[in-house]
Amino acid sequence: MSSTAADTHAHGDPHSHGALAWIMRWITTTNHKDIGTLYMCFSLLMLFIGGAMALLIRAELFQPGLQFFNPSFFNSMTTVHALIMVFGMIMPAFAGFANWFIPLMIGAPDMALPRLNNWSFWLLPFAGALLLMTLFMPGGGPAGGWTLYPPLVLQTGDAFPFAMFAIHLLGVSSILAAINIIVTIMNLRAPGMPLLKMPMFVWTWLITAYLLLLAMPVLAGGVTMLLTDRFFGTSFFAAAGGGDPVLFQHIFWFFGHPEVYVIILPAFGIISEVIPTFARKPLFGYAAMVYATASIAFLSLVVWAHHMFTVGMPLAGQLFFMLTTMIIAVPTGVKIFNWTATLWKGSLTFETPMLYALAFLFLFTLGGFSGLMLAIVPADIQYHDTYFVVAHFHYVLVPGALFGAFAGAYYWMPKMTGHMYDETLGKLHFWLTTIFVNVTFFPQHFLGLAGMPRRIPDYSPQFADFNMISSIGAFGLGAAQLIFLYTIVKCIRGGPKATAGVWEGSHGLEWTVPSPAPHHTFNDPPEIK
Repeated sequence: MSSTAADTHAHGDPHSHGALAWIMRWITTTNHKDIGTLYMCFSLLMLFIGGAMALLIRAELFQPGLQFFNPSFFNSMTTVHALIMVFGMIMPAFAGFANWFIPLMIGAPDMALPRLNNWSFWLLPFAGALLLMTLFMPGGGPAGGWTLYPPLVLQTGDAFPFAMFAIHLLGVSSILAAINIIVTIMNLRAPGMPLLKMPMFVWTWLITAYLLLLAMPVLAGGVTMLLTDRFFGTSFFAAAGGGDPVLFQHIFWFFGHPEVYVIILPAFGIISEVIPTFARKPLFGYAAMVYATASIAFLSLVVWAHHMFTVGMPLAGQLFFMLTTMIIAVPTGVKIFNWTATLWKGSLTFETPMLYALAFLFLFTLGGFSGLMLAIVPADIQYHDTYFVVAHFHYVLVPGALFGAFAGAYYWMPKMTGHMYDETLGKLHFWLTTIFVNVTFFPQHFLGLAGMPRRIPDYSPQFADFNMISSIGAFGLGAAQLIFLYTIVKCIRGGPKATAGVWEGSHGLEWTVPSPAPHHTFNDPPEIK
């Protein structure tokens, strides 16, 4: 044996040591940028897994009749698609941005609780894997819709307890991340940065974190009661034992409605950073934006039963939930107005982040209008559980939350990678995504108004044309995301170096316009006064 071979035999392959050190570095990291990157990589993976499930759903609905799947598998697909997209994709994406940029925006050295930060991320892959494994268990995956309504969800096979445990883990991860964000913002701001001088992205995340702390334990309680009903003989939701399935709806939606705002408020924060940058003006009405965000969050806690107008609610309850739901349109309208006013007479340029922000502004507003239609009790009784509702919330969550995430990804990609992304590819991704989002979800409004129920694998022939258009749009939308993946990989591997003021052009603009926060770039902490 040669001396080199003997050394390798004695000490192991140095390359394997290097690989192990690299893996351990990512597993044990407490650096906020590393953890933010991990969140985003996980989110991207879940985008493609959840998106593949959506394509299976749309393939089945391409024409009437059962094409590929039995109804129970279809139910499992709709359930797991929604849970993966909400808990596995969009929330981790925004948590990634929060980890990366909140410390930089407030002049903090890192997140306040770095090891807790590591743990809150590493719960996610295990929870996501557990949720996906339920699809391969005897009796099929969980099948109660993402709302997990009993008694349907209690009839799921062996997958049921595993799905509930996965939801518990996902909730614990969210609660830990929320605690960390609140402590970081409250305790680690640079001197000279009071709360009303913070960038809007930081504000939206602070409010979101409080919403998470209020809403998530409610879901945990609800799914725990489901578990005891199934395995320990309780009757919380079983009418035969004196329980009430409508009770579960109250518990779920007391979590579920704030959850919608947990998803959309960070997107509002990103849009509030992007629009001022590319309009080259400070954000119009900064204080009003902060108060509007807080108002939206508060109101989101008192409107939950607008999802339940068909359960036999007393008239006083219907009126209360109808009116409070409509009032939410006021602070939301303030935000839309302020973003539009920021654009007014600005020196606009239309790079990819700005295109996503403008599409967000228009299409999210459309989703808000259909939400107002659903808030009206007699109308909602007609729309309830039809594809109109599917169209409404996908307009809120795809051109709303997802476009916000895309805007943030393109806006901060140069900061995160050190390289400029390919603007042509970015714009191609934008246009294909925007066109196909509308081809996919706009026809679903008409399907719902014509009476097509949601969550069904088969349907009457009169719905065939719009379903076919919707399915074609979905496959186009899925294909467009491959461009996004390629753009990210290409940007990480190289490209023009990003400058300190990457979006400045000839305007001398900094990384953000965090009006009216202390003037600083992300590379230099705010000056200490």
